[in-house]
Amino acid sequence: MTTAFQDDRTALVTGGTSGIGLAIARRLREDGLRVAVLDLDRPQARSVANAEGFPLIAADLAGREDCMRAVPEAVAALGGLDVLVNNAGFQHIAPIAEFPEDTWDAMLHVMLTAPFLLTKLAWPHLRRSGHGRVVNVASIHAQVASPFKAAYISAKHGLIGLTRTAALEAGEQGFTVNALCPAYVRTPLVEHQIADQARTRGITEAQVEQTVMLESAAIKQLLNPEDVAALASYVVSRAAWGMTGAVLDLDLGWTAR
Repeated sequence: MTTAFQDDRTALVTGGTSGIGLAIARRLREDGLRVAVLDLDRPQARSVANAEGFPLIAADLAGREDCMRAVPEAVAALGGLDVLVNNAGFQHIAPIAEFPEDTWDAMLHVMLTAPFLLTKLAWPHLRRSGHGRVVNVASIHAQVASPFKAAYISAKHGLIGLTRTAALEAGEQGFTVNALCPAYVRTPLVEHQIADQARTRGITEAQVEQTVMLESAAIKQLLNPEDVAALASYVVSRAAWGMTGAVLDLDLGWTAR
């Protein structure tokens, strides 16, 4: 059952051709919004966007120039912009002493600098909307830390700070800014991590899920992308007009300890 109101607003979802981003794009379309997706210019992304009927903004958010043109292209494709979902991201797992510096730079740009730039460029459109929304897809790792994920965790912690600051500035201008913090979600990225850890540890993939990824969770089950999309649907809805600066945990009880 959808919690959002049918409307004719427009939305841009980054990382929108797979995993959580695709689930959010589909859900917002079901709620009545017109949606464009942003992703790397690659055949798989184009194929998904074409099959789904989403305009594709082909951009690499690790580069400032692509960030600067993304919002104008989305506005041109959609005729405006009312909702921005900053979802794009990737992981690289390595000890700090061995972490590649160029990978660190790219990860912070995609997951922290790009949301800042896109929010800045979307600001006048969100202000005019009357029902503008920014949704930053963070992670449980915006709240807690794990070893070997320094860049990812640093970027996600920073995204919470950006969310709260932007919410304070946006409040009097009529739009909201919130962050979603899901625990592990069954996406292609996570499935790949599970397979890698099973090989490395010499255990089954089911054991990786239960004893590694869900060790700190009260509910021993991975989330699905649609679970995150359902929460995004409410945050984007007009019913959520009073929610801003919120950090919404969808963490299977991880942080209850």
